[in-house]
Amino acid sequence: MKVLQVMSGAERGGAEEFFVRLAAAFSQTSLSQKVVIRDYRERVDELVGSGVETEALPFSRWFDWRTPFTLKKIIEEWEPDVVLSWMSRATEICSRVIPRPGPVHVGRMGGYYRLKYFGKCHHLIGNTMGMVRYIGELGWPKNNVHYLPNFVSSSRSPALDRGLLTTPPDAPLLLALGRLHTNKAFDVLLDALALLPDHWLWIAGSGPEERALRIQARKLGIEKRIRFLGWRQDVARLFASADVFVCSSRTEPLGNVVIESWAQEVPVVAAAAAGPTELITHEVNGLLCPINDASQMAQAISKTHGSMAQSLCAEGLQKYQKFFSEQIVVDKYLQFFDLVKQ
Repeated sequence: MKVLQVMSGAERGGAEEFFVRLAAAFSQTSLSQKVVIRDYRERVDELVGSGVETEALPFSRWFDWRTPFTLKKIIEEWEPDVVLSWMSRATEICSRVIPRPGPVHVGRMGGYYRLKYFGKCHHLIGNTMGMVRYIGELGWPKNNVHYLPNFVSSSRSPALDRGLLTTPPDAPLLLALGRLHTNKAFDVLLDALALLPDHWLWIAGSGPEERALRIQARKLGIEKRIRFLGWRQDVARLFASADVFVCSSRTEPLGNVVIESWAQEVPVVAAAAAGPTELITHEVNGLLCPINDASQMAQAISKTHGSMAQSLCAEGLQKYQKFFSEQIVVDKYLQFFDLVKQ
């Protein structure tokens, strides 16, 4: 089985990180694989370091003849059985250059996109059941839309020395991850932190809202209890250091971070966006609170200690192991490729 994966993508993001994890996992199977990605050197190096044959192309929006020309050449010469394109930009280009008849074209949707660029795909993948239902409601044939979840690593690392980030060793520590964008609602999380005077917060990520968030923290008088960490590669160490993980997003199609929390056995509090609501059973494997409600978020955070925290962690880990481990998800993908090739 020969599979070509194609992604344009941003420099950072949850879908982009999962793409790398999945490609690296495929390289450990009998699958023959190539990937074509936008030329972000760090991602290229990571893929190549994992043994993945990688072609980097511009994926520019204007006057980019090289990307479609090279992609067409790769498809014609390598003759993959399946082309798996991720999100709109890569799917639109693949739809133009894949020969007919030719390989099976599968589009992977990481959000609630319009199907404008996916119309020539033979099959679509949604990584939540909600997304699968959404695609069906738009008229896509039921037998040609498939649920394939994401996985995260369960590898553990030792906790960071909190002193290196001038954080008290005994303070309840909250962790948040993600791009500093309005969709992630870190402003709501800061408002919640202001209601929790004993808690500290680490935010790992960067983005356009960082300056506004720093200003907000100063106005709330909580800047001494927040650490803006930028993008980090040592996510497992951050989880090992934290007491509670908080997903404050206003919009979250999936929520890889929820699954990561389960895998790392850290209790999770999440705003009730689409992805976390599908994943979390309230007060069983996590706590849900209304979107944009700092007061309810603070109340939920204050509950995550003692036996409640232990129970949430145990149930979350069990769900991770049953549905979202690497082996389970990779096996589902391999079965899917066999199915669509027939």
